[in-house]
Amino acid sequence: MSTHFVIDGLKAEIEGKEILKGINLEIKGGEIHAIMGPNGTGKSTLASALMGHPKYEVTGGSVSFDGEDVLEMAVDERARAGMFLGMQYPSEISGVTNSDFLRSAINSRREEGSEISLIRFIRQMEAKMKELEMNPEFAHRYLNEGFSGGEKKRNEILQMMLLDPKLVILDEIDSGLDIDALRIVATGVNAMRSEDRGFLIITHYQRLLDYVTPDYVHVMMQGRIVKSGGPELAQRLEKDGYDWIKEELGITDETVGQA
Repeated sequence: MSTHFVIDGLKAEIEGKEILKGINLEIKGGEIHAIMGPNGTGKSTLASALMGHPKYEVTGGSVSFDGEDVLEMAVDERARAGMFLGMQYPSEISGVTNSDFLRSAINSRREEGSEISLIRFIRQMEAKMKELEMNPEFAHRYLNEGFSGGEKKRNEILQMMLLDPKLVILDEIDSGLDIDALRIVATGVNAMRSEDRGFLIITHYQRLLDYVTPDYVHVMMQGRIVKSGGPELAQRLEKDGYDWIKEELGITDETVGQA
């Protein structure tokens, strides 16, 4: 069954302050949706709320994934269902090697008795690391410990490629990347494009979208999606900024607090 992800009127708050004020979005298999917007508009809150981060309380709306109620799922259940989040600031975990973490993550989505064999896992990991131009030694280092910002982002894409999710959420995966790292990360994303997989890419800049062409671009302001279009919308935002949208919609107060 092709991926079908629907967000309907999603509201969320943190410490009693409402951040998301009614998000509506539908993502089908084969589609790449990009969300852009100024700082403090709720973009990263959206990613965290969708994956069940306990810091954010969902106060309204619904989220369904292939007909299942996402908001009723625990965090690990969302991951097992095929949702993946590439984080803006990946965590470092001392004492757990990259390869051990990745193999455990893969096996957590498999039925007992059908775990991936060590040989098959190593072959797959080495092949994907080669595609991402990663040093093979990174497989044996502790997860993200001592990694540069670009290395952490490549590692997130490596996880995505090995886990083979049905819905990919990338939260500012391009932040802090130089041109070479951006190109490699984008290559990994493009390699995963599939009619059975949907993408939600959150970004500040159009430059990532030069390498990964979205089907739809959405602009978030004040906790809502206020404008949608095709790739040309991202190009205009890069050229003219967001003031023209604020003027068009009569938006004067862009301070919504924490994103």
